[in-house]
Amino acid sequence: MDLQNGCGTALVTPFQQDGSLDEQALYSLARWQVESGIGWLVACGTTAETPALSDEESLQVIRIVTEAAAGRVPVWAGCSHNATRVAVERARQAAAIPGVTAILTASPYYNKPTQQGQYEHFKAIADAIDVPVVLYNVPGRTGVNLEPATVIRLVETTWNIRAIKESSGNLPQITELITQAPRELMIYSGDDNIALGVIAAGGAGLVSVASNEIPAEMTEMVRAALTNEWSLARRINRKYYRLMLANFWETNPGPVKAVLAMMGKIGENYRLPMVPVSSATRSRLERMAGELGMLVHAPQPEGDMRLF
Repeated sequence: MDLQNGCGTALVTPFQQDGSLDEQALYSLARWQVESGIGWLVACGTTAETPALSDEESLQVIRIVTEAAAGRVPVWAGCSHNATRVAVERARQAAAIPGVTAILTASPYYNKPTQQGQYEHFKAIADAIDVPVVLYNVPGRTGVNLEPATVIRLVETTWNIRAIKESSGNLPQITELITQAPRELMIYSGDDNIALGVIAAGGAGLVSVASNEIPAEMTEMVRAALTNEWSLARRINRKYYRLMLANFWETNPGPVKAVLAMMGKIGENYRLPMVPVSSATRSRLERMAGELGMLVHAPQPEGDMRLF
């Protein structure tokens, strides 16, 4: 499976009360996503609390998600680090897992490298693996912006940098990239609340947080926008826009995990430094989710139990 237009989910990582991975909940969540029609799954992105996972746990999360996907949808594996050598090794290990169809990798965080430093970092990763690479620009997390000129240079000098998840929230910058990059570069919105704007400018779709909670609805919204059914796309966006914003009332993935727990999909457990949302935020989230009809527990797909 190759990269495609549409909507993918940046999955949360469920934990048990003792802080260990909740492998069964992750498997069931990923299965539900596939059964709901999501286009692809992203394991170990930002929403997955990946910085709190060990290297082996990250690989295990990726294995579970690929097992749940069972070849029905692509799986992107998140592999980011601020040390290039570590990022390269993580990408090699993840790319070797059967079912991984692409590597998602963010700019080095904390170091604040120059554009040349980012170029060499991403090129080293791309040169080390033989699967497509999706760049991830998320300056609010990394402290550095990946500029359109650098993205274009990377596309022109590597064979497998094929896409970017743009989470800068900067629609003019994203539009500049869309209009100047080679046509083969797929540009995905990394922010739910500007997805329609990115698609209208020529983007390929969305890597979504809200689709953790409403995979069918976000998939339908993106599909409608991509097929010029704008009335439908805008109607879905209008209904769920407050959810898209609510997922960031506190630091992601706090609110989305709280809502998923209300829906009965996971236990609301985190790893420090992430903590549960405040009681005030929880009350607001529960009221909003109830008004949107999200708290009626949907039946789980049959046969989704995983034997360990």
